[in-house]
Amino acid sequence: MGQGNSKAAALRVRLDTSRPALAMAAHNPLAAKLAAEAGFDAIWGSGFELSASYAVPDASILPMGTHLEMMRAIGEAQDAPVIADIDTGFGNAVNVAYAVPRYAAAGVAAVVMEDKTFPKDSSLRPGGRQALVSIAEFQGKIEAAKAVGGMLVVARTEALIAGLGQDEALRRGAAYVEAGADAILIHSKQKTPDEILSFCRAWPRRTPLALVPTSYPQLSFADIAELGKVGLVICGNHAIRAAIAAMRSAFKRILAEGGIAGVEGDIASVADVFALQGDARMRELEKAYLR
Repeated sequence: MGQGNSKAAALRVRLDTSRPALAMAAHNPLAAKLAAEAGFDAIWGSGFELSASYAVPDASILPMGTHLEMMRAIGEAQDAPVIADIDTGFGNAVNVAYAVPRYAAAGVAAVVMEDKTFPKDSSLRPGGRQALVSIAEFQGKIEAAKAVGGMLVVARTEALIAGLGQDEALRRGAAYVEAGADAILIHSKQKTPDEILSFCRAWPRRTPLALVPTSYPQLSFADIAELGKVGLVICGNHAIRAAIAAMRSAFKRILAEGGIAGVEGDIASVADVFALQGDARMRELEKAYLR
């Protein structure tokens, strides 16, 4: 668990409200490696992306073990800290107390847990079920997660997603800080950043906020930093969306052109894939140990 603790400590330092840490979503080790290579500060172990990669809804359908083992593999593939999206914690506080130590043992630096009921529904799905648990119940889940020690626990309130308004979101955020949350993730599905900006400006605590600006992409990282309240910005689903768009384009072109020659200049080379797979290291091992 030592490596996970060191990455958690590094991530804690990076939650700087004058220059927020930037996390890119990943649904497998390759996406995580590319995100780290690009220079992102952390990897968002996205439940949405992992569900999409299995072609199932983001609705607590995949088992904990599937997500946990992917977080372990993502962490082993590259050096950036992994922030695991554990949705509602797989159940109640007892489930959280069971799950979080296993994420810590997998080297995860932080977990993000939301205050919706289990099973969850995707926050951005039109007409989705967005019922929240009571404040007291979610405080217990935060406390169960914090009891593990060494990891960061980010509490995500869906009060704005559920249409409960800013006052309720602020009330929940403050209560979650009292329960020990290291940061508060505030989410919105509005197409403009006004709702989020209003919440951030009203946030009275020193505890940093986290944003996922999927619905309001016009809000730049520089704009967010100027608020002086946000320590983490998560690009929540851009790896899987970029992959889908690129694959669709390549597949369509191959069929339309009746061959693969036309796409060669627009896709990664085989040599690039070998490099990302760590082929050079394997050759070193072969020379050193194969007899």
